[in-house]
Amino acid sequence: MNTIWADRDGVHDALSTEAEAMAWVRAIGPRLAPEHTAPGRQWSDDQRPGDIGKTAGELRVLRDALRRLAAESTRDPRQGWTSPVSRNAAVDAINQACATAPTWSELRWAEDSEPDRCLRSAEPPWGAAVSLLAERAVEMFTSDTRSQLRACLAPGCVLYFVRAHSRREWCSAGCGNRARVARHYQRHHPDNALA
Repeated sequence: MNTIWADRDGVHDALSTEAEAMAWVRAIGPRLAPEHTAPGRQWSDDQRPGDIGKTAGELRVLRDALRRLAAESTRDPRQGWTSPVSRNAAVDAINQACATAPTWSELRWAEDSEPDRCLRSAEPPWGAAVSLLAERAVEMFTSDTRSQLRACLAPGCVLYFVRAHSRREWCSAGCGNRARVARHYQRHHPDNALA
């Protein structure tokens, strides 16, 4: 859901083009399902060009659904960054994404090692990325993790994060610093409040 971010140059979208979406999936794919990555092989090498556009579109739909539900879960007060998708449409989009690629567990147990559980899919890894992300979203929204989901309220930030410590208020140290600087400025220049 944090494929949209803001910096000094404005708001950016990591899924805005097919090439950017492919680069994003290649970057996060091994973290989603490390067992899909063979040594010396890119995570999404077997994707056909026509499928990339379809998958990039599915990723954008899923991202918008996740941002809508995250905004609702966190009672996000920021204006303009919440997805315009309705709650029911967001839930439907996540459920459809979960249903796109059947997956199953596989037991691996080499001679001199501990047993290991692997996730397998009938889909190529690139196509399975959408359903894997949707499954992780369902896990997050239906577990205790949802109560720790927060919108970063630092000036100019559009990200969400899972609060791992009770005192954490921002997605990063940089955002925390920006928020403190903004508060300091408002205290010392009450007539020129930052936007």
